[in-house]
Amino acid sequence: MNRPAPAAAGDREQHPPTGRRPPWWGPAVSRVLFHGVWRTRLHGADRVPGDGPVLLASNHLGFLDGPLLVGVAPRFTRCLVKKEMFRWPAGAVLRATGQIPVDRDGSDRAALQAALDVLAAGGVVGVFPEGTRGRGDVGEMRQGVAWLALRSEAPVVPVACLGTRRTGESTVRPPGPLRRLDVVFGAPVELRRRPGVPGRVALAEATEVLRDRMSTHVTYAVELTGQVLPEDVGRDTGQDPGPVPGGEHS
Repeated sequence: MNRPAPAAAGDREQHPPTGRRPPWWGPAVSRVLFHGVWRTRLHGADRVPGDGPVLLASNHLGFLDGPLLVGVAPRFTRCLVKKEMFRWPAGAVLRATGQIPVDRDGSDRAALQAALDVLAAGGVVGVFPEGTRGRGDVGEMRQGVAWLALRSEAPVVPVACLGTRRTGESTVRPPGPLRRLDVVFGAPVELRRRPGVPGRVALAEATEVLRDRMSTHVTYAVELTGQVLPEDVGRDTGQDPGPVPGGEHS
């Protein structure tokens, strides 16, 4: 698990600085969206450490998950966002809020380094380790969040976003207005590499530990809130939503 090579100057210019202050208009917009347009309930927000580096690892159902996580998290959060979203008008909002563009087709060293820089500065990074929108049950996950946790030693807080998509609904459109949404934060998970364990083995172990914790947390969140996970992976999975307000954070 080598630290990513320094990004070229051109790559670094695409990523936000590591400051930890949201834009002045951010909280007001979040209140309007998530307590006006939609009815959002938070559970366990006090489980997010109040200072120091933190990774928020969320399940992924649909289009609204990323904006929802950024909008209601108790601390200013930068998410890894697929780079295609920065081409649409929503890209201006993503840049203003310091979100991190990532190329999902390969190992994006510049994005990983940008995330490490935010964590090194004591900030919060949001990740959707399932890699794409789907059922949100965390049946599978990519290794990136575990890699960041092992490198930074930041605790990982499992998050369940629920209600953002129901069975048969599109993955690229937001839910209808006034729908109840629930965001459930879990207990932080500490991931450490055991002495003498090869890097790849440690990464695989950490990924499976976190996948199990996240899957268990989603099950708990469903029981707590009465929400139901969609039975399908969703319509339009993998397609760009076009110029839809709000942005996609995975």
